[in-house]
Amino acid sequence: MSKSTIALITIPFFTGVIGYVTNWTGVLMLFYPVHFRGFHSSGLEQLARVLPRRIQQIPGVMIGGIGWQGIVPSRAAKMGSLAVDSGIAKLGTPNEFWHQFEPDKMADQIVATSRDDMRATVDRIMAREHPRLWAELPPAVKEMVHARVQQQLPGIVHELTEQIGTNIDQLVDVKLMVIRRFEAQPDLANRIFLDMGQKELTFIQNFGFFFGFALGIPVAAITHFLPYWWLLPILGVTVGWVTNWLALWMIYEPPDPRKVGPFLLQGLFVRRQAEVAEVYARIVSDEILTMKNFGEELLNGPSADRTRQMIEVAMAPAIDRATGPARGAVRVALGTDQYDRISRSFAAEPVDQMMTPLGDPEFNRDRSASMRKLITDRMREMKHRDFSDLLHDATKQDEWLLLLHGAVLGFAAGLIHLAIFG
Repeated sequence: MSKSTIALITIPFFTGVIGYVTNWTGVLMLFYPVHFRGFHSSGLEQLARVLPRRIQQIPGVMIGGIGWQGIVPSRAAKMGSLAVDSGIAKLGTPNEFWHQFEPDKMADQIVATSRDDMRATVDRIMAREHPRLWAELPPAVKEMVHARVQQQLPGIVHELTEQIGTNIDQLVDVKLMVIRRFEAQPDLANRIFLDMGQKELTFIQNFGFFFGFALGIPVAAITHFLPYWWLLPILGVTVGWVTNWLALWMIYEPPDPRKVGPFLLQGLFVRRQAEVAEVYARIVSDEILTMKNFGEELLNGPSADRTRQMIEVAMAPAIDRATGPARGAVRVALGTDQYDRISRSFAAEPVDQMMTPLGDPEFNRDRSASMRKLITDRMREMKHRDFSDLLHDATKQDEWLLLLHGAVLGFAAGLIHLAIFG
């Protein structure tokens, strides 16, 4: 067998390897490394500001980095924003999400875990604001004050959780909450993609070899009849680009089933909508739309001052009710200013401890079951196009990098084949 014949026969195998390596490394480029690997250059950072927008979007360029970071984790804020716009916002409202936590059970949890803290809060405030009076009060009177506060606590907390639910749209910005979560944990976006699309990602890698091999047959024929040395690298570019493009297209398109002769075509990812819905719901309910995250957002988010004011207003009458019929006499004995200061302190100080119980891991797991069911059901009811966009929107603007990556590898493989076989 002549060398030229061997060269022609090996072309499909080379293009198959191009397809496989292109798709395999393309998947790696999407997700890894989670954090930027490389070095920084102040000169490149200055230059990046005048480069075309598309070049600026290459991971690391805008910070003057020469290296690489996975496309998905490098876009943490964008991924969080798209996770809301393409998915979470279409699955329910903040009010619906809040009520999946069952406010009555939340209130019971807060009351049960706050009783001891509330007793310590009363002691601390009274000892600070009027130490002599509190020290001289008979134990029976102190116990009466504690008992009255504890008696009021369930009613106050139940009313408070309902008020928060009623006003949750103004108190919690779900989009900002999700974005902060993604920025703090960039591997979270990776887990969503990898858990939801593992089968499709595996298909991309394997498909690359078979489709690359198939494209190699006409490439071999063309190079046989047109024996120009530069033709094989150029056709390698086409093979690498087309292989990546077709693999991406087959994952998402067409979103709705389409009959073509005896075949029923539909995007591979969309076909598994019912199955993927459960995976997505598990991640979102366990790590994103959690009671703990809502509690942190309520106390530390952009509208935290409104949350704190709401809790203070709910707690404000507690001292009046605790003193009961003796309220007038206590006010006279302490003085109006001193009495009001104690009342304000008691309204303000328990704010943080009112939300702390919502971070209990076991209680969060119990409450996530209802959220998971809601998200699963809503996702299964989504239109196929909306479901396809759930993942596709996150990478659509960066797909040119994957296509360029395939073209470069295809060109390199063509040169390698020339170097080996001439």
